[in-house]
Amino acid sequence: METIELKVEMVALHEKRLRKCLSKVKGIERVEIEGSIQKVVVTGYANRNKILKALRRVGLRAEPWSPRNEILSTYASTSLMFHNYNFF
Repeated sequence: METIELKVEMVALHEKRLRKCLSKVKGIERVEIEGSIQKVVVTGYANRNKILKALRRVGLRAEPWSPRNEILSTYASTSLMFHNYNFF
């Protein structure tokens, strides 16, 4: 069994569409979605390219997950917190 991590650009409305799309791909046993950092973890025997192709077919932008994505999402979330305060 293989675990594939993907970065999928989505909002909360896309989660249902994402699960429906991945349920049609043969070999996928479990899908975990972390919406706050736009990370999707797929467990099963499906090929990574098949999964990416299926997601792109329904209009979701997807790419393989890299550790850089986690650093960037952490930076973006902390910088958004500072923009809520007025210092002047």
